[in-house]
Amino acid sequence: MQIRTVSADGQITLGTGYAGQAVAIEEIEPGVWVVKLGDFIPRSERWLHEPSVRQSLDRALAWADTHPPEESNLKHLEDRLNNDQTPSEPQQP
Repeated sequence: MQIRTVSADGQITLGTGYAGQAVAIEEIEPGVWVVKLGDFIPRSERWLHEPSVRQSLDRALAWADTHPPEESNLKHLEDRLNNDQTPSEPQQP
C-alpha cells in the first residue's frame, strides 16, 4: 500500500510511471476509491461498438481482406454517374 496526500486542488499523483495513461476511478463508498488502468471508448465512438454496427464492420473488413485494391476506372465511373446508372459489379478496364 502507498500513502498519497491529496493536494489543495483535489489531485493525487500515482507516479510518473502512469503518466498519460487513462484510469477509471470508482468511488465504492465515501472516501474509498478503486483506481483501474484501462483503455476507454470515447462517447463519440461508442456507436461503433454496438452489435449491429460491429457486425457490419466485421463483414466490411472480411470483404476487404478478400478483395485487394485495384485501380479505379474514373472514366467508367463518370459515365455511370452521368447516365444515372446504379452501381453494379466493377467492369474490367
